[in-house]
Amino acid sequence: MSLALAAITTPGLEPITRSELHRLGLSTTEEEPGLIPFTGSLDDLARANLQLRTASRVVMRLGRFHARALGELERKAAQLPWDDWLASDAPIAVRATSRKSRLYHQKAVAERVATAAGRPSGVSDEGEQEGLGRQLILVRLLRDECIISLDSSGALLHRRGYRLEGGKAPLRETLAAALLIASDWDPATPLVDPFCGSGTIPIEAALMARRIPPGLGREFAFFRWRGWSPDRWAHLCGMARELVPERAPGAIFGSDRDAGAIRAATANAERAGVLADIEFRRQAVSSIEPPASRGAMVSNPPYGHRIGELRELRDLYARLGQVARQRFAGWRVALLVPAAPIEGATGLQFEPLLRTISGGREVRLVGTRLPVPPSAIE
Repeated sequence: MSLALAAITTPGLEPITRSELHRLGLSTTEEEPGLIPFTGSLDDLARANLQLRTASRVVMRLGRFHARALGELERKAAQLPWDDWLASDAPIAVRATSRKSRLYHQKAVAERVATAAGRPSGVSDEGEQEGLGRQLILVRLLRDECIISLDSSGALLHRRGYRLEGGKAPLRETLAAALLIASDWDPATPLVDPFCGSGTIPIEAALMARRIPPGLGREFAFFRWRGWSPDRWAHLCGMARELVPERAPGAIFGSDRDAGAIRAATANAERAGVLADIEFRRQAVSSIEPPASRGAMVSNPPYGHRIGELRELRDLYARLGQVARQRFAGWRVALLVPAAPIEGATGLQFEPLLRTISGGREVRLVGTRLPVPPSAIE
């Protein structure tokens, strides 16, 4: 059976998530902001949840229709094949959004769809109602066109399960994976993160290098759907585990001057099962050294939030740039920086790689390849 599916991702990451779907052999259609539609079977939906590193959710489109009045919305929603997927007593939570539509009252829309579904229900805001065992129903109205979807993921996909300890400004796992992919890092070469914090970038790098699916070891909402068998999930996970090598092919290093951050990163890496693949060090930027002649430095440096921090922040970026030029010739450097230009303080010539949102702030990934001095080539 070919299903209408979609991967939801942070705006700005759509091309990366789309490329992940293509690597899984899945066919995508024209994307929308934060949404990449694709088609596939129920097993494909399961594989997407298991393997996608940059998506936030995977949803199945239950139905699509035109609605300009609440009665029309409820009547058409009641005709959708709810019983094909959800048990009659399965509790649900409904979350609605509406743009440029006559049905603009989102709570009323959610209530009518919940009634149409005929199951124990509640209206979901941004809280994790589905975390309480409810099946999340997503209702999207745009120009009076209504799309109703079943969330198949449950808890957001960035919740890999390993990060129980966070730093001062933790980076979402999905965004860390996107940085690594967009930076063009080759997992066979070394990776260095000089501002590793709680270790998210090095840990995601190790998971990628060892081809460990991010969805291993967690539960998903589609486990409770009609027709889904635990044996199918065990089979998919078993095939994925067969492709996991014992060690990452390249060295991975994470450093930070904060001892608490290094302790948290170490504990997180151990929970992720990749501690043996990463070397964490407590050290300042000025002390970092390249482990090889080629590799990638991928990092999320401090942003600073107050005007008084700007000079200190520029000094930090200047030191990073000096170290990079003097010691990391030939390396690829990619930094996640705030919208306001600060990377110029490094003295490096960056190019934009992507623009997205992190922690409610607009951020950019910039990258460059450091030149090799002629003397080194000779």
